[in-house]
Amino acid sequence: MDTALTRLVGVRHPIVQTGMGWVAGPRLVSATANAGALGILASATMTLDQLRDAVREVKSRTDAPFGVNLRADAADAGERVSIMLDEGVRVASFALAPSPDLIARLKAADVVVIPSVGARRHAEKVAAWGADAVLVQGGEGGGHTGDVATTVLLPQVVDAVDIPVVAAGGFFDGRGLVAALAYGAAGVAMGTRFLLTSDSTVPDAVKARYLQATVRDVTVTRAVDGLPHRMLRTDLVNSLEKSGRSRRLLHALRRAAGFRALSGLTWRQMLHDGLAMKHGKELTWSQVLLAANTPMLLKSAMVDGRTDLGVMASGQVAGVIDDLPSCAELVERIMKEADETLQVLRAAR
Repeated sequence: MDTALTRLVGVRHPIVQTGMGWVAGPRLVSATANAGALGILASATMTLDQLRDAVREVKSRTDAPFGVNLRADAADAGERVSIMLDEGVRVASFALAPSPDLIARLKAADVVVIPSVGARRHAEKVAAWGADAVLVQGGEGGGHTGDVATTVLLPQVVDAVDIPVVAAGGFFDGRGLVAALAYGAAGVAMGTRFLLTSDSTVPDAVKARYLQATVRDVTVTRAVDGLPHRMLRTDLVNSLEKSGRSRRLLHALRRAAGFRALSGLTWRQMLHDGLAMKHGKELTWSQVLLAANTPMLLKSAMVDGRTDLGVMASGQVAGVIDDLPSCAELVERIMKEADETLQVLRAAR
């Protein structure tokens, strides 16, 4: 299927696998790329050396284009960009808006820049700065999310910018792809659907917990890091919501120290990142400290397999997913469903 997205990044199908922390590693990204979609490597939870090794591993597994997701406000963002440029990565994805200078640096090296946004004004801003495309996530999406549904947000952004728009939040099949294209999008991005594949390295016990979930088991809470965060409702989430602020902050501080050790960041770098987060989202220091809690809680589930101690970020689509196909099987199925849907629509005219 030929769209503005496939032409921009050089993939066969207008499907993106999002850069989920602790989930989107070399195996999942390369499997996605080999299936003809765009795989995005999550780098925020990696040290610089781990990022370089991960990029090289993906390159050893596939010749297809892939991308790396970056935190634009991280103290070492420039160093991570240097690694990408050294290794010839084709696409840069951002969870927060990159600066005009960072966009210019990437574009000068012919890297495609695709920031993620959750509001029309954010899309307009990064488009004016030179972004090549924008990924728009509606409230149905997993992880940190807004309160505007994809079906309302997507057409607003499509009408507001003249660059390709990728739709995220609530997509899992070929019908959704056709719907996004009808709204004017150039493709769809999916996180939870790719997490629930046989190529995902997420432990089986965690995948089983996702597969058991109904739509009502996916909730939005501020208890984990002070920001709206969509995830599976678990005993841990219930416990955090009932805990007092002082107890949550104590746990957050301990886990922030653990993340510092794992990530290789210094306390100075973490303070820099905290200041950037505080300014960018107008958070209190208590909320910033809670935000430092998130990576370790995610790791507990996505790496260690602790469904009792970990946070399981999730889109609402977890409630309608019941299988674990390979990435190749998933992408082939989505494209087949999209083709069949388009044929039905044409026949009904």
